[in-house]
Amino acid sequence: MDTTDRQRIDPTNSDSKTARQDSAIAIEFRGLAKSFGDIEAVQNLDIKIPRGQICGYLGPNGAGKTTTVKMATGMIAPTSGTALINGIDVVESPIQTKLMIGVVPETGALYENLTPIEYLTLVGRLYHLEPDAALEKAEEFLRLFGIADSSERMMTGFSRGMKQKVLISAALLHNPDVLFLDEPLAGLDANTALILKELLRELASQGKTVFYCSHILEVVEKVCDRVVILNGGEVVADGNVEQLKEMTHRTSLEDAFTELTSEEDLGAIVRAFSRSITGKAREAGNE
Repeated sequence: MDTTDRQRIDPTNSDSKTARQDSAIAIEFRGLAKSFGDIEAVQNLDIKIPRGQICGYLGPNGAGKTTTVKMATGMIAPTSGTALINGIDVVESPIQTKLMIGVVPETGALYENLTPIEYLTLVGRLYHLEPDAALEKAEEFLRLFGIADSSERMMTGFSRGMKQKVLISAALLHNPDVLFLDEPLAGLDANTALILKELLRELASQGKTVFYCSHILEVVEKVCDRVVILNGGEVVADGNVEQLKEMTHRTSLEDAFTELTSEEDLGAIVRAFSRSITGKAREAGNE
């Protein structure tokens, strides 16, 4: 599809449920950009996400998704432009904005020499929760996630899924207004993944905003009210799932995503891989 056909659809004018939600803006990027030397990882993002919306943020590897999340959460400073949370500049007011957000990073780093209870109560104190309140919430979250029996074990021996449950608990502990989730289902079992998806819908209905990065397009299609697709650091599409399908004349989000982000013949690539794996390419060359 020619890039001139790519367009941004104003989600506030769509027939998605965001039209029924509070119009206040929870996340806003104004000309947000980040360069690493000669590499422009993110280029001039202008995005507004209203309160109560689950916004899927998609793109191929290296598109700039994680860099965007790091700028929006104050982990790195933008080269230019501004990220705002509830109208407050992330760079100018880092502590104030961090108190309003919860983050599940793509590669979660835990203090694995702590137990889940120790880690979560530490996180609670960082967010200014009273010790008893932090402990009570931590115990309840671990119980709901089914790992209460491991609450006093050091996390060095935890599986990926168990660590992910602790990270999600840490992101939710202080009841944030805005959630940034980068591959939040990584390592989770099917039942926990279902709980998290339903929980996100429930939190959005209460006015919380979710910025959801993922490569699992089927989940994004079911969960997100809106989808922003990034390619080469730039937004190439922005709308709800049905709008993106209509725009690309495709029947699934997966096919729409491929149309917007790939200029290669994926079928030809698959066949080339298959020939390389099976050795048929070498056999053909020896004939």
